Amino acid sequence: MLNRRTALAALALGCSAFAMAAPAVAQTKWNLPAAYPADNPHTENLMLFVKDVDAATSGKLQITVHAGASLFKAPEIKRAVQTGQAQMGEFLLSIHENEDPIFGIDVVPFLATSFAESKKLYVASKPAIEKKLESQGVKLLFMVPWAPQGVYSKKDINTIDDMKGLKWRAYNVGTARLGDLLGMQSVTVQAAELPQALATGVVNSFMSSGGTGYDSKAWESLTHFYDVQAWIPKDATIVNKAAFDKLDKPTQDALLKASAAAEERGWKMWEEKAAWYIDQLKAKGMKVQPPSPELAAGFKKAGETLTADWLKKAGANGQAILDAYRKM
Repeated sequence: MLNRRTALAALALGCSAFAMAAPAVAQTKWNLPAAYPADNPHTENLMLFVKDVDAATSGKLQITVHAGASLFKAPEIKRAVQTGQAQMGEFLLSIHENEDPIFGIDVVPFLATSFAESKKLYVASKPAIEKKLESQGVKLLFMVPWAPQGVYSKKDINTIDDMKGLKWRAYNVGTARLGDLLGMQSVTVQAAELPQALATGVVNSFMSSGGTGYDSKAWESLTHFYDVQAWIPKDATIVNKAAFDKLDKPTQDALLKASAAAEERGWKMWEEKAAWYIDQLKAKGMKVQPPSPELAAGFKKAGETLTADWLKKAGANGQAILDAYRKM
């Protein structure tokens, strides 16, 4: 009898230990590298997203955000997700325009310069972007915009000619091409390296949002911000397709639901904070102003050239997207 009781007790203890261990075995942990600081709206939105996923899956899927390009540099994030080095990642879509012109559609100059126009362009281009990403082994979860892009400099810029010779920070094909077209010295610098590049004089001008100017403390090196509203780039958050397929259906559904919420929230966050960033640049002593009519006209002409160049590369697929966008 004693042996039987001992055996039963051991069995019960083993079952209990198994039950306690089961949640740990079932738990899935993912990494999500991101390129921007912890207080950037993109990163703040990602943190809310992973909280939503954790709550919806009761901790079954835990995602760790690695901000500030701490896990992978900005240009490496997409590739890291494709190869499975990271299960998820957030990156600026346009820095991969060299892979496919479709990735650069939201930085075609003056095509979509307001949040409303940017949303329409996203709707028109999303199926093609999703298809291309799927062919690369990743799944698009959501996309969130930046604020409209302006020009930062250390001097007055009244016409396009005033930009000749500037050391221009480029972060994608579009900004590099613009720099070359306007006679500037283009230097590729990603967001995480921008503060040092400004402080050391590697660059003395760049085009970006008020958010990037704030993150990089542009006022410590530069003096002017021209609110030209050239385009509204977007960040994409993706997941490795094989990793996604390994999740059970309820977890997949929870991830997709949290993604939809993150996309909607992210757009609202940037619309609300865009003006705040401009106010911060002013408060830090930067001269914030709209472009002169001459400068605006010069940018428009350059934009027409760059749009034609983009269409040559994008072909019929790109033209179809632009046609669909313009009909909305």
